[in-house]
Amino acid sequence: MTDVDLSEHEPHVREWLANGFAGDMGYLHRNLDKRLHPELLELETCRIISARMNYMPPDTQPLEVLASSSQAYISRYALGRDYHKILRKRLATLAQKIDHALPGHHYRAFTDSAPVLEKALGAKAGLGWMGKHTLLLDKAVGSWFFLGEIYTNAPLHLSHRTIEDACGKCNACITVCPTQAIVGPKKLDARRCISYLTIEHKGAIDTELRSKMGNRIYGCDDCQLVCPWNKFAQTTSEPDFSPRHQLDAVDLLECFAWDEATFLARTEGSAIRRIGFERWRRNVAIALGNAKTTDAIKQGLQAALPDASAVVREHIQWALVQHE
Repeated sequence: MTDVDLSEHEPHVREWLANGFAGDMGYLHRNLDKRLHPELLELETCRIISARMNYMPPDTQPLEVLASSSQAYISRYALGRDYHKILRKRLATLAQKIDHALPGHHYRAFTDSAPVLEKALGAKAGLGWMGKHTLLLDKAVGSWFFLGEIYTNAPLHLSHRTIEDACGKCNACITVCPTQAIVGPKKLDARRCISYLTIEHKGAIDTELRSKMGNRIYGCDDCQLVCPWNKFAQTTSEPDFSPRHQLDAVDLLECFAWDEATFLARTEGSAIRRIGFERWRRNVAIALGNAKTTDAIKQGLQAALPDASAVVREHIQWALVQHE
């Protein structure tokens, strides 16, 4: 539970945006005042309940998948059902229970669905500290969790407390980042981040970065996988976060062979669908370019050229060059 005062975080947010680190994510510039002042987003808000929900499925062997260049790596948060729906429903249920206990007030639930400064609010509410990789960290559970909020005008008792930053001298996340996107402690240049490139970025991906992306076709977890505090991370018990369609270890060529109808069917109810078929094909083409050379990969790439869009064709041609 925290109040709406985010003045401590405002200079950092404005500097980050001014540096261009948001890339093409123009929505982060829009409604900035509402993001920094929650009472403007939901009028009369004076308290914010910040909640987290673990999402890491057990036994998905992320390191093994990353080490296998013929397999597709998908960020662990996206293997199951779309978290927006699950977490928002849970928060709405919680808001209803609070309303029954303390009626006559307004309650509105959010999860990555509005101009909300989630990590700052989570830190203020005592859910963790901001790690050097810019994700919220907790000693007991690590960082494999989603965040959600309930905005309310109910004058609930404040429970926010400062969690000590326990990153210390560790720079593992900065060192391991494949594209050097973490340009300093708590400073992420999204334009270089594989999660941004594979999910948010439209069009062609910089050739300098393609070879660094490895087999990561949707998101990237490297900074979390190497974090010492994630040794204590708790896996999820939520069935909806379990991998679907064996996407925790699927073959790259199989992914590349999907037509749009198959893509839509295999990603129904998943956060993956939001990138669309073209970006999916673009990402898989890059991963195939980074894979160990086989005749099957070269043939698969060649066969896809005639029907590929201009964007996808560019990345297929790049991938073929890697196998010459």
